[in-house]
Amino acid sequence: MIRFGLVGVVNTGTYYLLYLLFNMFLPYLAAHVCAFLLAMVGSYFLNCFFTFRTRPTLKKFLLFPLSNATNFAVTSIGLYVLVGVFHVNHVIAPLLAAAVAIPITFVIAKLVLVGPEREAAPPATSSQPSR
Repeated sequence: MIRFGLVGVVNTGTYYLLYLLFNMFLPYLAAHVCAFLLAMVGSYFLNCFFTFRTRPTLKKFLLFPLSNATNFAVTSIGLYVLVGVFHVNHVIAPLLAAAVAIPITFVIAKLVLVGPEREAAPPATSSQPSR
């Protein structure tokens, strides 16, 4: 979970810098979509190599965006509600929306990249004879 958090910080920073860059010439929701898509590619590789220590494959790469669909929905709806309804500054709102989506994204990314958790291994048997 800590490694996921570190990757999340890097990914959020990447997303946010891209969002600010794209927001110079795109409306805020379009900037959000472009930044999100580019940051997601980086997130895939960081999560494969650093968080879950699994080999990246084309299949996982193609499934990874599905794991982020919930994240995208939560952040998009959150961004719209924060800016459009509560009039939160559009520069701050993406960070607040991203914070809500983190735990959801972890669970889904883990399922996509490493699969469901395996059952606990049976206890090791002692090699010493019983008395």
